[in-house]
Amino acid sequence: MADKAAYRQGAEDWSARQYLKFEDERTRPPRDLLAQVPLANPRRVVDLGCGPGNSTELLLARFPAAEVIGLDSSPDMLRQARARVPNCKFVEGDLATWMPEPGTDLLFGNAVFQWLPDHPQVLARLLTALPEGGVLAVQMPDNTREPALQLMEQVGANGPWAEAIAKSDAARNDLLPPEGFYDLLRPLCSHLDIWHTHYNHIMPNHAGVVEWFKGSSLRPFYAALEGAMREQFLAAYTDAIARAYMVRHDGKVILKFPRLFILAVR
Repeated sequence: MADKAAYRQGAEDWSARQYLKFEDERTRPPRDLLAQVPLANPRRVVDLGCGPGNSTELLLARFPAAEVIGLDSSPDMLRQARARVPNCKFVEGDLATWMPEPGTDLLFGNAVFQWLPDHPQVLARLLTALPEGGVLAVQMPDNTREPALQLMEQVGANGPWAEAIAKSDAARNDLLPPEGFYDLLRPLCSHLDIWHTHYNHIMPNHAGVVEWFKGSSLRPFYAALEGAMREQFLAAYTDAIARAYMVRHDGKVILKFPRLFILAVR
């Protein structure tokens, strides 16, 4: 899973340990996506943006006879994935240019394509590379209009850190609406299904919301900063989260998290 800042400027590596602090919650979307994949015996399965291997583990359990390969651009994520799923092959690669080998029947992308500014074209390219009956299954966060994501940009643009964050190009682009993906991909496949699921993740407190995003969308923001400025930015963001998200009766916070799912059969 590589962000656009990392592609362009070599931002510091993603942290598998930080990402896995909420492993159960982060594994629910790939589990839900995999349940819709209409394949019985694929020859080769590639986990695109495999991260620390939690989604790769699901694929191996579902398709034990297949060759399952994990692809990621983060060395730390790949180290964690190799330790977690030692009987799978993991390779470092850039999804912006990567192409599947012949005989690949399933391309599975869990929360990775949103980091590529041209991901609609990348999805179309990958879909056309599949054989007849091959499946492209993708899940992407569609939460750029949620308070937590909007506050990253607002806090990032107001403070002594604003110039450094602006240079990092940390903010994520909005996804196409479902209609846009439909018009792009439907001519390329025999079946296309697109849907949204809104997850309501229960966070222990406001700091928990910040910890969640430190493993994903927030990372390009604070990776552009160092030392005291990084801590000041995180403190300002935490204060903003506390104002935006109500504490429930038991002291916990509900984080609404919309995700877009695409299932295309070549």
